[in-house]
Amino acid sequence: MQDIVKLIANYIAISAEAIAVIFIISGILGALVIYIRKTFLFRQDYKAMTESRTHLGHTLSVALEFLIAADILKTAIAPTWEDIGQLAAIVGIRTVLNYFLSKELKEMEATSKITVSQ
Repeated sequence: MQDIVKLIANYIAISAEAIAVIFIISGILGALVIYIRKTFLFRQDYKAMTESRTHLGHTLSVALEFLIAADILKTAIAPTWEDIGQLAAIVGIRTVLNYFLSKELKEMEATSKITVSQ
């Protein structure tokens, strides 16, 4: 029974990693489209940069959450102390990355609202 649960958790973890990859790819492509459209069609260089960075940042943040979930699932069934230590390090690093990414996104959005209103 434990082997079946472990196998299912492994497949779900792989699926979560695949979803994270899809988010990253869509974020890169979306940011590129935004940047090209705003820069070359509308000649809004600064707005193109901030909107494309905001779009990419949001998708990377979601992808990091899926990667954290995948790591937790991989370690959830009968972990060793080494597995728990590795998970703690990985989740800690990804959480810190996500925190600072979210903080920068909030600052960029606040700055762009101020710039737009002026």
